Amino acid sequence: MAHTLLVAGTASHVGKSTVAAGLCRYLADCGVSVAPFKAQNMSNNARATPGGEVGVSQYVQARAAGVAPSTDHNPVLLKPRGDGESQLILDGDAVGHFEARGYYDEHWEDALETARAAHDRLAQSHDVIVAEGAGSIAEINLHDRDLANIETAHFADADILLVADIERGGVFASLVGTLELVPDDIRKQVAGAVITKFRGDQSLLDPGIDAFEDRTGVPVLGVLPHDDPGLPEEDSVALPPVGERSVVGDDDAVPDAESVTVAVPRLPRISNFTDLQPLAHEPGVRVAYIPPDAALDDADAVVLPGSKNTVDDLLTLTDAGFGDRLRAFDGPVVGLCGGYQMLGEAITNASMEGTGDADRVEGLGLLPVTTEFSESKTVEHVQRDIDGVGPLSGASGTVEGYEIHMGDSKLTGAAARPFDGDGAATDTVLGTYLHDLFINDTARDAFVRNTFESAGTVLPAATGRADGDPYERAAGLITDHVDLGPLGLSDQ
Repeated sequence: MAHTLLVAGTASHVGKSTVAAGLCRYLADCGVSVAPFKAQNMSNNARATPGGEVGVSQYVQARAAGVAPSTDHNPVLLKPRGDGESQLILDGDAVGHFEARGYYDEHWEDALETARAAHDRLAQSHDVIVAEGAGSIAEINLHDRDLANIETAHFADADILLVADIERGGVFASLVGTLELVPDDIRKQVAGAVITKFRGDQSLLDPGIDAFEDRTGVPVLGVLPHDDPGLPEEDSVALPPVGERSVVGDDDAVPDAESVTVAVPRLPRISNFTDLQPLAHEPGVRVAYIPPDAALDDADAVVLPGSKNTVDDLLTLTDAGFGDRLRAFDGPVVGLCGGYQMLGEAITNASMEGTGDADRVEGLGLLPVTTEFSESKTVEHVQRDIDGVGPLSGASGTVEGYEIHMGDSKLTGAAARPFDGDGAATDTVLGTYLHDLFINDTARDAFVRNTFESAGTVLPAATGRADGDPYERAAGLITDHVDLGPLGLSDQ
């Protein structure tokens, strides 16, 4: 049976996903057969595998491990859709929408057995399983039903690596408090701790580490510097709260006056916002997440992202007057998945997607498209020949990505079909169900070039990133800063 290491956290967004991905790549580079695992994930950033949907972090970790992503890597996925409900996905298949109480009362045992069986299958074919926990392992109100942390530690007999983020403050209090609150048997499985996101002189931290180790007997195996290897974010904790504006862009060499701004409405139920990350990494491109009621005066292009609840997010935009401002906007506009559906004329069978009872909801009216919802759901990896038109004018060749959506969109008037007969485009507006569109060089380069031309700004001479493989960068954080000996991974 495989050796399972559970990467658990003192809180959400402490760096568990990065640590797990780094471990997966490090072990794979060492010739170890390794697989990622997260028993239960709550995320609207999902990816398509041959068996169905998985959370983006497990998809990325599988790639880091050099194995084909599968639903066994994330057997239970919850996708929040608003009003306290989430879509439950077991082994890649959508089961239904449930409030938390309904999930625990009606489907908890099914979820537990699904996760246990997936782990057992992985354990039969790999030497090491790097399991990622969820949130904090010390949520005492959930210890009897904490599938990603407590239950995984039990059924996998896992060693536990505890991860804590120093940037948010109180790192030693978080570590000590977590160890005090976990069940006694789980406490005995903790093999060590890692502190993440550290800036400055580590010698100033060493007295605290010594005191922590003396108090708890748990060794601090590493201190990771504050460094983003460039892996996709798992959830919207990384985004600004609804109602606040935030700009993302990591090229300081290009002055603001020579840059362009891509405005993205911060939808309350935003999903797969990782679609925007490739744009934020382009020199001279700033991706601005803006409130739904914000003006578009500073925008040079607009991208409407995906949504776990297209209907309710569309109503949010409409109530905020966003549609009026978007129709008056004269730069490039792209809608991705749910954003594509919003750009159309209307959505029918709307109550199947939204939390209200309306059958028809008017769209933003920028594309001659009507979307009809039904019970069926599309989950697939796709490859399309692209006919560069509108915001992607000049793009050519083949693009690939994935589709995860409910609803079918049909043309109601004249528009180009830029992706092998799919999608819709006019001179300035384009909609598509293709996630990961901007990972494709031809599509990203065309959109960036057209945005600069529309803004009357000169495109920077250098394009793209030269930061290296994000998987290797994540592995480097582990090998350079973590003592892996106490984890027993070298024995594999």
